[in-house]
Amino acid sequence: MSAFVDEAQIHVKGGDGGAGSVSFRREAHVAKGGPDGGDGGRGGDVWLVADRNVASLYGFRDHPHRRAGSGTHGMGKGRHGKAGADMEVPVPEGTVVRDQSATVVADLAVEGDRWLAARGGQGGRGNARFLSNRRRAPAFAEQAELGEERWLDMELKLMADVALVGFPNAGKSTLISRISAAKPKIADYPFTTLEPHLGVVRFDEHELVVADIPGLIEGASEGRGLGHRFLRHIERARVLLVLLDLASLDGRSPADQEAVLLNELHRYQPELLRRPRLVVGSKADRAGGAEWSGPRVSALTGDGLRPLLGALADLVEGARADLGPTRRFVVHRPEPAGVSVTRADDGSWVVEGRAAERAVALSDLTIPEALEYAQSRLKGLGVDRALARAGVRTGDVVHIGSFEFEYEPG
Repeated sequence: MSAFVDEAQIHVKGGDGGAGSVSFRREAHVAKGGPDGGDGGRGGDVWLVADRNVASLYGFRDHPHRRAGSGTHGMGKGRHGKAGADMEVPVPEGTVVRDQSATVVADLAVEGDRWLAARGGQGGRGNARFLSNRRRAPAFAEQAELGEERWLDMELKLMADVALVGFPNAGKSTLISRISAAKPKIADYPFTTLEPHLGVVRFDEHELVVADIPGLIEGASEGRGLGHRFLRHIERARVLLVLLDLASLDGRSPADQEAVLLNELHRYQPELLRRPRLVVGSKADRAGGAEWSGPRVSALTGDGLRPLLGALADLVEGARADLGPTRRFVVHRPEPAGVSVTRADDGSWVVEGRAAERAVALSDLTIPEALEYAQSRLKGLGVDRALARAGVRTGDVVHIGSFEFEYEPG
């Protein structure tokens, strides 16, 4: 049986584009044929897609690399390269994606949510695309653009209608095993459950998804006892079911348990206390003289389960109605960045920006026509103005991708 994994890293690599071709027509009775080099194919993109059929991030634990297909190079006679295939990577609903600076870049909350994790490289244009009245025989083409590549951190926050909240050994696992087909580990000692479990509960015409969250302890909101890893699975639940152990091994009263649990929820995320919740005493068959006036259930004997499920179904239906109609899936596509100029540690200047790097990604910049084209493109992109605003002086070294030159105004 696969282990439940709620944290993982993924390395995504967009496919590389294909290079444009430098070619001229060579036919009988045609002394000087024109350029006919084809364009390179674009590289495929890597998309992360929320899929309700994926239960955890287990598939990324030992195999984190995902790479899209690369485009092929252009060829003569106007033959364009084939585009690389996109890659769709299914992840569980509720997956939060962060970059290496810990910034949240995507929240794939529901089925169908998509995020462009790594854009494929654009295909280079063949020399036929550079034909103009001034350039009758362009002998240069664009090189292939490499696909984006990066590491990402993924964190799963379970999507459930009801989250079971309680101290270790409060009877949560026994309850979910009784009301659903979930089979968590059950034993008569604390911290039996070390990972969340989901169970589907069918009651009359209702269907609820219930999450068994590992037991919380005092200080969980500060990370004690893996508190943060457990508490995050409560964040998306529509309704909270707080279980109080009426036969607590350490003699802690139900009122004290409730106060501690609610305090930990408040300290972790105050909004959680505004969620609909039901507070129930568990282990009613072993309660003895426990002081608790609220509803009681016994997962062992089944006493109180039907009223409990009815109350939960009503709360969930109300919470679903408050949220309105189910939203359609969201497509996250990062906005293209402009041109920026930064100072390197060695005193040189670096121009960053996809458009600027493409402008100099030509097959042979020693060809005067190619250099003239690159200079014209950079000027049109505002690179000269950006360099002047940054304080670049005559003779300073400037890098644009792999291209290096000494700056001269104009």
